[in-house]
Amino acid sequence: MLSIQKKLSAPFYMLLSLPSTAMGFALSVQISALSWLLSTQYGLDIHEIGIVWAAGPIAGILGQVIVGFISDKVWFWNGRRRPFIIIGGVLASLSLLALPNIGIINESLGHVGLMAVAIAVALSLDLSINVSFNPTRSIIADVTPAGEQRTLGYTWMQTISGTFGVLAYVIGGFWNNFLLIYFGAALVLLFSVIPALFIEEPKVLEGENKEADVKFSWYEVLSDIKPLWGFLVYSIYASVLHLTGFEVKHYYFEILALLITLYFVFETLSKNENDFSESDAKHLGFKKVLAAHSFSWIGIQTMFVFCYAFLQEKMSTLTTEELGQTISYSFAILNAVAALLPALVLGPLAIKFGRIQVHAYALLVTAVAYALIAFFATTPMIMYLFMALAGIGWSAVVSLPFAIMSERVENAKMGLYMGLFNLSVVLPQLVVSLGVSLFLNKADDKSMVFVVCAISMTISAVSWLMIKEKPVPDVNAN
Repeated sequence: MLSIQKKLSAPFYMLLSLPSTAMGFALSVQISALSWLLSTQYGLDIHEIGIVWAAGPIAGILGQVIVGFISDKVWFWNGRRRPFIIIGGVLASLSLLALPNIGIINESLGHVGLMAVAIAVALSLDLSINVSFNPTRSIIADVTPAGEQRTLGYTWMQTISGTFGVLAYVIGGFWNNFLLIYFGAALVLLFSVIPALFIEEPKVLEGENKEADVKFSWYEVLSDIKPLWGFLVYSIYASVLHLTGFEVKHYYFEILALLITLYFVFETLSKNENDFSESDAKHLGFKKVLAAHSFSWIGIQTMFVFCYAFLQEKMSTLTTEELGQTISYSFAILNAVAALLPALVLGPLAIKFGRIQVHAYALLVTAVAYALIAFFATTPMIMYLFMALAGIGWSAVVSLPFAIMSERVENAKMGLYMGLFNLSVVLPQLVVSLGVSLFLNKADDKSMVFVVCAISMTISAVSWLMIKEKPVPDVNAN
């Protein structure tokens, strides 16, 4: 074991963050380039782009839960997370290389259909990322004790990952998205493979009973994701509509799904963990985190996928190249804030005032920023200013919930629950791609993009404030 790992020093946290950084960088490339490529190079409209983006959440549902469960139970190449980090990194690097070549791939296959090829490429990239993403986050919980060290692990993860995310958007804005894609392919390969070889994993996790055969239970899984049932039902419904081509000219099911979601979310949040046994209280605590976290991703995903449509309307004088640069710089600024705050600001504040309180108020700041963008962002400079403000909540979303969630589940099932936790990300993303996209496509004023974002972040912030802070263990206590 490296001495920096024994000491849990800053260099080790940096090393530990690199695999997650690799996957985050791959996502940054996708966010920066995919919608732009599909719109400007291949002429797809906003709804078609939304369908392509739906491939990612589907990959997340399958990949992260399954890989998470498997990685909890296996051991090879001297690790339970290492093999998946390495394999996923190699595949993600290769998939990135396919992004700028969607047209060529379509021609080589005999023009099977641009949409079909775009979905296939997006799905292969997302499956590759999801093979690694869960293990890159689970390994942090595996090698850090609960409390301040784990909070530092996840805030350092976001600081390093966010810093390289900024680099991604700067490359895309200052040079072009094609250079970004090829640079990203090389970085993803290096940052996923090399660090994984030097991080030593514990063969037996804290609280793990090697004699007990922990089986996968669909009943338990469905019970644990109860707050997400509304998202799940709507995702299935909307997917069937898209696959069959059946057109519905009303929003009755959308309204019903929203009401179901709100009911289960606030029904879960209203329960008191003290009224349950220790085991049931852990499950309830996990459900509460899912409930609160889910709505923030409606706001985040809507911004990422449809920001370009908002800018096209509000800044119509921009050329295609200028539009791409504005999107890249906007996301670069968003991620610059998200890179600086976690380890330097959010971590210390969370230790002092509580992770949940800090997280909730950060989301409220972003909700305000989204509202300001919706009504006042008419030039790139104004957009950049408000995106910097929005970065406060983004920095919290991608760091603090992992530390909060990881202490509400069994260490021996960390991979499985990290995968289930990801459902609070991917199911809302599917709702955005399959449902919100329809609404925004028909909206005459694309300011509704950020109105939807602001409302979603506000609901999420209120939900987090309904969760009781879990005491953080004092690692200095004798």
